[in-house]
Amino acid sequence: MPSSAPPPSHAPAGELLAGRYQLERRIGQGGMAEVWVATDRDLDRKVAVKWLKTNLAGDPVVAERFRREAIAVARLSHPNIVAVHDVVIHESRQAVVMQLVDGKSLRQLLDSQKRLGPELTIHIGAAIAGALDEAHRAGFVHRDVKPGNILVTSDGRVLLTDFGIAKGLQPEDEDLTSDNVMMGTAKYLSPEQVRGRRLDGRADLYSLGLVLYECLAGRVPFLGETDADTALARLQRDPTDLGHLRPTLPIGLVNLIHKTLARNPAHRPQSGSDLRAALLAVDTTPPHIDGTPADPPPRIANPPKRALGAGPGIPGDPHVTGVMPITRVAHDTPAAPARRDETPPAPTPIRGTPARQHQQRWTPSLIVVGGLLFVALVVAGVLFVRVNRGDDGTPFNGDTVAPADSVAPSEPGGDSVQAAPAADPGGSVVQIVGVQAWDPDGTNGSENDAQAGLALADNSSSTAWPTECYQDRYLGGKRGVGLVLDLSAAAPGTLSLETLNAPYQIDVYAATTEGSPADLDAWDKVGSTQFGEEPGAITAKVDVPATHLLVWLRELGPDEACSTANPYRGRLGEISYQP
Repeated sequence: MPSSAPPPSHAPAGELLAGRYQLERRIGQGGMAEVWVATDRDLDRKVAVKWLKTNLAGDPVVAERFRREAIAVARLSHPNIVAVHDVVIHESRQAVVMQLVDGKSLRQLLDSQKRLGPELTIHIGAAIAGALDEAHRAGFVHRDVKPGNILVTSDGRVLLTDFGIAKGLQPEDEDLTSDNVMMGTAKYLSPEQVRGRRLDGRADLYSLGLVLYECLAGRVPFLGETDADTALARLQRDPTDLGHLRPTLPIGLVNLIHKTLARNPAHRPQSGSDLRAALLAVDTTPPHIDGTPADPPPRIANPPKRALGAGPGIPGDPHVTGVMPITRVAHDTPAAPARRDETPPAPTPIRGTPARQHQQRWTPSLIVVGGLLFVALVVAGVLFVRVNRGDDGTPFNGDTVAPADSVAPSEPGGDSVQAAPAADPGGSVVQIVGVQAWDPDGTNGSENDAQAGLALADNSSSTAWPTECYQDRYLGGKRGVGLVLDLSAAAPGTLSLETLNAPYQIDVYAATTEGSPADLDAWDKVGSTQFGEEPGAITAKVDVPATHLLVWLRELGPDEACSTANPYRGRLGEISYQP
């Protein structure tokens, strides 16, 4: 119900400011000021007046920040930045007269619609990226890019406002904010703002990336119980993959937003104009969705103890992440009606055992066990005879020496995979002592881990590590998947490998740390990205004393062993390292 009481003293509707701007109605307020719709009586036009609050008018620091905002925005002339017309003082309170925008804030839009489409999100992002580029070139960092400071009009115009805590980019520019206080809104702070580092325009681009993420996902990626928890969360992990939250989004848009949210500023777009151009170049065609559920199947009781292959006869078959269901029949459950057996009778009794793929138990048969025991006895007898005969006239030495170029075969799923040792120039022996699959962006916790050891060099193209099968060649928006190689000692050298299908894009990374890094950004890239349209051999020269190597697949080729719904897969083999 409207009140008949007069407005409070700090909201004097009808008051004339500086003899020119007549206040009409208050449309908003923040921590520092109130915003009013007013009429400019000299020019007969509607304007917005941002008027400093009474209780802050006597604070010289706040008043100076308020004045600097007006100066900062007055320098800027851009169609996506709210323009400043005038600065006045009324009753010792400063007021900034600005362009009146007839629209809503993006915060209001998201509160009502929850999520936006990719086309509108790109439009908003490109407009604000252009506005930020203008501000950065003029020497200012906004520091508070958030949905509440983005205005959207009914005709589709998008404008950036509120430079209240903007800061100059030059070292000599004085910062009128408190020490050890994170300036900005916790949900939209960049990592460097949280750490208190010196900022440049890339901090604003990170905040814009968070805004675009929220437009598409309906929520921000980092949210804690307190503002401090929310701010610190972005230092500890990467955002959840947008492609998992909303699989119909264009892959190019998902990748670009995640690039903008890189914790290292060097890995983000380097300017607002770069981000704007990349947004406008995004192909908005949605990816094909094949209906395969994104979540893993529910866990069942008593799963088999070893991984299952996808099928016999094809080297490097896709790994089956799930397990074979075990049917249990209750004793009180009535038996189903028997079906007639259409198999013609055999002339003689059938001997042998059923095919292994149809067996429901895992215990070996007595025939197999007996056969193995017989073979063991025969081998033991032969060795006994050779020892007693002394075939070569020399005493028998029980120590077996493996050839230098041999590779110990690995069992899929083994804890450690050994490769042949090699000597570095300093005389030490360096070898690949472990290999494991790595899928940091995955959700099912597996990328054919059990078959990772098949990638090591064994002079056979029939053994290789395969990725899982994917719907598209760029892994559904993932940054990639790969193999982590552990070396027995730190040494520079040359990594060699073969890719068995194409096209491909492969990066090689190195680490000199004791343990392999858990974050892709912590690896150091070796050389440039290697790509090709045909399968072939790849080499990468590692100039640092590496302790771990990462072979990183970013593009996959088609594979006949995959389904038509998920036809793309990578296969790597013959991996070796020579110091």
